[in-house]
Amino acid sequence: MIIEAGAKRAFKDRLYGEFARIGKALASPHRLEILEVLAQGERTVESLASETGLSIANASRHLQQLRQAQLVLSRREGLFVHYRLAGREVVSLAVALRHTAEQHLAEVDRVVHDFFGERDDFEPVTPDELARRMTNNEVVVLDVRPEQEYAAGHIAGAHSVPVSDISARVAEFSDDKEYVAYCRGPYCVYADDAVAVLRAHGLRAQRLTEGYPEWWLSGRPVRTIR
Repeated sequence: MIIEAGAKRAFKDRLYGEFARIGKALASPHRLEILEVLAQGERTVESLASETGLSIANASRHLQQLRQAQLVLSRREGLFVHYRLAGREVVSLAVALRHTAEQHLAEVDRVVHDFFGERDDFEPVTPDELARRMTNNEVVVLDVRPEQEYAAGHIAGAHSVPVSDISARVAEFSDDKEYVAYCRGPYCVYADDAVAVLRAHGLRAQRLTEGYPEWWLSGRPVRTIR
């Protein structure tokens, strides 16, 4: 079958128009942050608004745009609407976008350095290194995200110690063990804060270079609490 040039052009225009819907949905720092939070687990509109510093109305508008692009799904439970990512590929897309920006935009490094300073002081551990050390029972892994995110999914074998509780619970940690803290991703401050508190109390602690979503995407063992 010979397809006419006009038909081919119409096909390409329609096809790339659909692809562009995804790009348009991602073209907002607020929506990118919402996707990062939803990569940790399902959230209500109110919870997302509080987390991202948006009003409920603005959070709802951003979520509607993400839903129109089929990047998020929603369900109603009583008076609340809960949102979740539409699939694993949405997490992969968000991570790929971040990696592309890291590789091609020098400003990313400057922004990160201006905020964190020299983060290597916390001796970051790669996922591969952590997996090896966990297999050999060399470390205790701490999930320092909020409890609801831990319940939605966490590194298998990790202990839930929200960063907001870590100072009050520091007596639970032993100085003869090594700890690795992780949170939402490489730019989440929870793990840095947790490591700083533990080290201030003379404990050996490091942070994971990545977060839970990257660990999950790699196919490594994870657990949920139903």
